[in-house]
Amino acid sequence: MEISDNLSRYKIFLAVAECQSISKAAAQLYISQPAVSITIKKLEDSLNTTLFIRKSKGVTLTENGRTLYENIKKAFQILTDTEDKLKHEQSTGYLRIAASNVLCKHYLMPYLKEFTGRYPNTDISITCTSSSAACSMVEQGNIDLALAAKPENPGTAVYHSLGVIEYIFVCTPAYRDKLNCDNDAVFEHGNIMLLDQDNVSRRHLNSYYAQNKITPLHILEVNEMDLLIEFAKMGIGVSCVVKQFVEQELQEGSLIEIELSEPISPREIGFFYHHIQPVNENILKLIELEAK
Repeated sequence: MEISDNLSRYKIFLAVAECQSISKAAAQLYISQPAVSITIKKLEDSLNTTLFIRKSKGVTLTENGRTLYENIKKAFQILTDTEDKLKHEQSTGYLRIAASNVLCKHYLMPYLKEFTGRYPNTDISITCTSSSAACSMVEQGNIDLALAAKPENPGTAVYHSLGVIEYIFVCTPAYRDKLNCDNDAVFEHGNIMLLDQDNVSRRHLNSYYAQNKITPLHILEVNEMDLLIEFAKMGIGVSCVVKQFVEQELQEGSLIEIELSEPISPREIGFFYHHIQPVNENILKLIELEAK
C-alpha cells in the first residue's frame, strides 16, 4: 500500500475499533458504511490477517487487531505531537531593547522587522527612553541592548557602531526668506526650536554653542525630534534636527538646510550591550542582520 492509503485506512480502522461498530464509524467519519466495510476488508487482505470479529450488534478486535490498534494509536499520537511541535516551536528566548523614539523609528524598526521575520518565537520588549537612560539600563542589567549615541566612556561594555548622524538647522524656504539675514545670524533673528535640556542631543548642541560663542535669542523647546521636524515644516521657526531624518523633505524642497560656517560635529550611534557570559544570543542575531 502507498503511505497515503495506509494513513487513510488506519484512520478508518481506529474509528471502527473505538466505536466497535462499522455504522457508527461511518457516521463519525462522514463516509458511507459500505466504504468503511470495503476499507477494513482491504486492510485485512493486505496484512493477511483478521482484525475484527463481526457480531450482530457490532465488531470486536481480534488479538492481532488489538496489537495493531495499540501500535497505530501510538503512531498517530507521535504524528500529532510532531505536528504540534512544528506548528508551535518552543520560544527562542527574549530580547529587551531600549532606544529613543526617534532612533527606534528611523534605525531600530528595520532591524526589528527583519529579526521578527526570522525569529518569530523570540519575545521582544521595547522601552522608549533617552539615549543616556538606555545606556544606564544596560549597565544596570534592566535591558539587554540599547540603541544609543556612543557613550563618552563605554567602560567594559561592547559598542557596535552603526555610523554617524549629522545635525543641521532647517526651515521652510519661506521662513528663510522672512529672516533676511546671513546664515550665521539666524540665531539672532529666528525662532530656534531645540530639544529640551535633558536630551543628549541638546547637550551636544549646547557644547557647539559654547565653542562658537552663540547665544540664541528665541528658543522653543520640545521633547521629540519628530515635533521639531513638523514645527519646521509648519514654517514657525528653525529646527535643529538629524539630517538623515529629513532627507525626503530636503529632496522635496519642503525644508532647506541653513549651512553654517562652522557645522555641528556629527555623533556616532550604535548598539550598546554588556559582554556578560553567557551573552544573550539574540543580541548577536540582531546585530548581525546589518551585514545581511
